[in-house]
Amino acid sequence: MSGLSIRTIQRIENGENASLESLKSLAAVFEINIADSDKKEEMEQVRKEEEYVQNLKGFYKLLAIALSSLLVPFILAVNDSSLWSVFLWILLSWGVLLGIFSLNIFDFFGEEWKRKMVKKKFKKK
Repeated sequence: MSGLSIRTIQRIENGENASLESLKSLAAVFEINIADSDKKEEMEQVRKEEEYVQNLKGFYKLLAIALSSLLVPFILAVNDSSLWSVFLWILLSWGVLLGIFSLNIFDFFGEEWKRKMVKKKFKKK
């Protein structure tokens, strides 16, 4: 319906660059506006970036609270060696909390990691 060859459509589906004419042909077939699809993608990207920045700010705030709450127990532990165990328990608690928070906020196991694992497991010989 678009007048494009099957090979051209396959290349576009595989993520290769497409000419403006090819994109216009496909947009006409699907009855969409090319400019509208670009705007939607841009808006989605901006939303993702804003969400990431907000998550990062939240992590830094939690880190600042953790460090400031460790200051008094550290000073007390320096002056009284019997309080080191209390300080270490507080430090361990904050470490676990920050670790859990960072696993939920940051995408350590994102799409790139998933692709690598699948490729490693099912690589062709």
